[in-house]
Order: sequence, then structure tokens, then C-alpha cells
Amino acid sequence: MIAANGFAQGVIDVHSHIITPEFVSALETEGRVMDEGFPLPKYNVENHLKWMDEAGVETSVLTLAAPQPSSAEVVRQTNEAAARIKKEHPGRFLFCAALPLPDVSKAIEEVKYALDVLKADGIKLATNVGGQYLGAPELDTLFSVLNERKAVVILHPHCPEPVNKQVMQQTPLAMQEYLSETTRAVSNMISRNVLARYNHIKVVVPHCGAYLPLAIPRMKSLTPVMQTNKMVGEIDYEANLRTLYYDLAGAHSPEVIRMLLTITTPDHLLYGSDYPYVAPQVFTQSLARMKDYLSKEPDLAPFKEMILWKNAQSLTQSLSTPLHHREGQGGGSPLVRIAEIEVYPQYLQEYLAFANEVDRLSIEREPGVVCLFPMQSAEDSTKIRILEIYASDETYQQHLKTEHFQKYKQGTLHMVKDLKLPTMKPLDPETMKLIFKKQR
Repeated sequence: MIAANGFAQGVIDVHSHIITPEFVSALETEGRVMDEGFPLPKYNVENHLKWMDEAGVETSVLTLAAPQPSSAEVVRQTNEAAARIKKEHPGRFLFCAALPLPDVSKAIEEVKYALDVLKADGIKLATNVGGQYLGAPELDTLFSVLNERKAVVILHPHCPEPVNKQVMQQTPLAMQEYLSETTRAVSNMISRNVLARYNHIKVVVPHCGAYLPLAIPRMKSLTPVMQTNKMVGEIDYEANLRTLYYDLAGAHSPEVIRMLLTITTPDHLLYGSDYPYVAPQVFTQSLARMKDYLSKEPDLAPFKEMILWKNAQSLTQSLSTPLHHREGQGGGSPLVRIAEIEVYPQYLQEYLAFANEVDRLSIEREPGVVCLFPMQSAEDSTKIRILEIYASDETYQQHLKTEHFQKYKQGTLHMVKDLKLPTMKPLDPETMKLIFKKQR
């Protein structure tokens, strides 16, 4: 009964960890159990499933916890253990395989074994392993292989290298440095156009995007200065950002989601728990709080199911397999909303050009986009209203992924002062049908 009630929610958790006895034993042998400044929690599958059933989580994606073991054999054992869990509990677990970095050759071997033999659903990469940071040129060969496989990559912060032990004692890694690590690794990749060059890879950034909503605008503003001093080359921010997804493990809130939406789109936000690093009841309360504000906040409510499971479902082929309780959901009911946008005055004309282009291309190219009707307030020209009608929620989600919408979103992020997306309910659906029939 508990499981049935939980499944009704269909939540997919893209951020949970496997901690095997072999992994712990190897770290103990190496004297590295406290490398991350935090004791490893206990883990077993039965407790994980119990929490999932109680919280309403249908599927969890397992990744190896930090720190990275030195032995390629231990990495292989952990991947095989995750594969067994997935096989023994079909539909409940997926996993992203760890790699034995910094040895790139062995890492590529493990990618092929994990994806081809173990049927891994993706790859987990640490922000750095022994000082080898993501974005380093020596990792390009690995990223080329991942790109060929169109892999999903889940990132996780690890202890920085080198590390100031005294600083870490005052501010434990999980409190601040993990956010810096994640931002550092993603910024490295962006500055070298790694994500743009290997754009078939989909990268999940953990912990609400870390500091990226603050870092990306700063990077953009400083890029011309860096280029003048020949410190960086051309950076395709739009192409790099398009590959990034963000899990909401940690300190999620409506404010955090709104901040993330300044650098991404709603279809790139994912639920994550970080199980088993805090008590199960804390995860349950956190998920309940998320569901509550995603139901009550008018500008976020349209994205509730997207964040809780739909986005994750479409992220990989494994996750996109239709599940029993989702059959028939989504329906064919039209989705109607009025986008309420306020633009900074200095960007008004530039914004209008972007908006007119995306509206025209959407109507021309997308059968499921019934209406995009932009209007400008007669009293305040910076206030834009767009009547949006989509054939269904599914066609709306497809619209968000189109190249022309992504160009509009990324190109106007800095122009928009305020954005609200309330979903509207037709008072008389039958009359609405007559209106469109008359128009035809």
C-alpha cells in the first residue's frame, strides 16, 4: 500500500549514492576515509528502497560517493555492484558508472565496459581527481568517447587539490567548498568550450547549480577583457550552457529555482536528494516542501511534474521508458498561459527582435504551438505579455527544447527584469474551440 501510494507521484531522484563495503574497505586501507572531511554514511539497498517508498520516489540514480578510490579494481567492483542492484530491482534503480581517473586510458576502457556490458545509464565524473580537473586538455580524448556515446554525465564535487586543511576545518567541504569545486570544474569546461565541442554529452550539475547563476554573468562580462589579454579564446556560452542540466539536491527553494532560470530553462531542472547523507526523514520533509511550493508558486507550478520526473524521464533512453503509472498521463488538453515579462529599458528593442523571431519560428515550425501572441503595454512599453497556447503539455516541453527557443532564452537572459508564467484555465473550453474554428 505504501509503495502504491508512493508510485502515484512518480518522482525520479537523479542524485543518490552507492557506498559498498569494498569501497569503504579500500579507503580504510589507504587511510582516506576522512578525505572529504565528513564520515561516510552507512548504505544498504533495503533502507534505500524503504525511504523511496515512503517518500514517493519511484526511481533513484546511483553514483559512487566521494572520495575517488585509487584502485581501478575497486571502481570496477562498485560499478558491478550498482549494475546488480539495478538488475535485482527493475524500475527502481539506474546508475552512472565511476571511472578510474586520472588514468585516461583505463577510464575509456571502463566507459566501454560500463555502457556495453553493465548497461550503465551514464557516467559519473568527479570535479577533480588528484588535481586533474574537468576541462583539462588531457581529458579531451575521454570526452570524445563520451560524445560518441551521447552519454549522460553526472558531476559530483570532490575535495579540491591542493587543499588548505586549516580552511577546511573551519568551513567543512560540504558547507561551501563543494559549491566552489562544482563551479570551478564547470567554468573550466566552458572556458575551453568542452561542452560546446562535445555537445552530444548531457551534463548534470549538482547542488542547485552551485555558484553558476552568479559566475556565468561575471564570466560573460569579463570575457572581452580576457580575450584582449589573450588569456581565453572565443567562448560559445549558448552552446556550452545548452548541454547543462541541474539537480536540486541541497538547499533548494523557490528563490534558488528562479535564480537557476536566469541561466537555463525549466526542462533542465531535476529533482535530487543526495541520499544517504542525511537522515531519511530530512529527505522526506525536503521533498514534501518542494512539492508544496511547486504547487503554490504561480510562476513555478507549471514546472512541477517536469522537475519531479518528466525532465529526468527524457534525459536518457533508460529514463524515458514509459512506466506503468504514467500511461495515459499528459493527455491532449491544451496548455494556456500568459507570459508576463518586464524588460530592462536599455534592452527593449533588442529583446523585441528576439521575441518576434522566436514567435514566428515557433508558429512556422511547430505544429503543437497553436498560438504565440505577443503584446506590449500601451502605458509601459517595457512590459510584454504573450498569450501562449500549446496543444498539450508535451508539445510545450518539446517547444522548450527547440533550437530557436534556446537561442531566445540564452540571448535574452540578461535583458529580462522580471518573468512570471501563470497557467490559465479557460472558463468556456467549448467557446475556445469555436474561436479557432472560426479563425480557420
